[in-house]
Amino acid sequence: MSNTPIASREAALRIALAARTLNNLNVRALVEALADKCGLPITEDRLAQLTVEDLRALLAGDYADQSCHVGVDADTLKAAIRLLWGEGVAGSDFPPVQAYADGDMPGSLRVAIASNHNELLDGHFGSCERFLIYQVSPSEIRLVGVRSTLSTADAEDKNAARAELINDCQILGVQSIGGPAAAKVVRAGVHPVKRPIGGEARDMLAELQGRLLAPPPWLAQIMGVPAHSLAKFEADMEEIEP
Repeated sequence: MSNTPIASREAALRIALAARTLNNLNVRALVEALADKCGLPITEDRLAQLTVEDLRALLAGDYADQSCHVGVDADTLKAAIRLLWGEGVAGSDFPPVQAYADGDMPGSLRVAIASNHNELLDGHFGSCERFLIYQVSPSEIRLVGVRSTLSTADAEDKNAARAELINDCQILGVQSIGGPAAAKVVRAGVHPVKRPIGGEARDMLAELQGRLLAPPPWLAQIMGVPAHSLAKFEADMEEIEP
């Protein structure tokens, strides 16, 4: 299958949500089945043409031996097809990004946020649907990318694949992350920070932004500046030790 069978982030999100609704079925197999049915690339318009019977046939057909066959009831099939059509998948689920070029924001850091909805920090590292990518400077917070984790679904080591997806970032914000996964994130050059309370991504980023001029040792090392205390920031943030 092509490395880029899905035409847009919106189409990728629809497929990922439908797969989750269908008892977390194998995403790669679903993509291959949809590619055969709809043709390539898989576009939003092509997904909108699918019917419940089309989906039922796909799940019971040639892809059954690729973990694409699941036993689901009619209501679940209908819910999945509505997601493939885009119903209930608001455009804000993949928030619009702002243009960014290297050097635009002097003294900035790149931060990944594990997210499932809008601009929320509400994801576990190993199961979030996407990473929101922000550039953060003392004077500005800019959303510069939204990266679907769909491409990591069939990886042999999903945690390593997710770490690679964000390896251009310096900090990762998550609600939760396991120790082995955190070690892989650290090896990718990213510093994981756990915020169990979750909430708006920009709330965490604003707290971080307010400390950029007086960073703690780990942040100072990233920035190449003298270290200062970050006690107030860390009171609400549980730092992950490598």
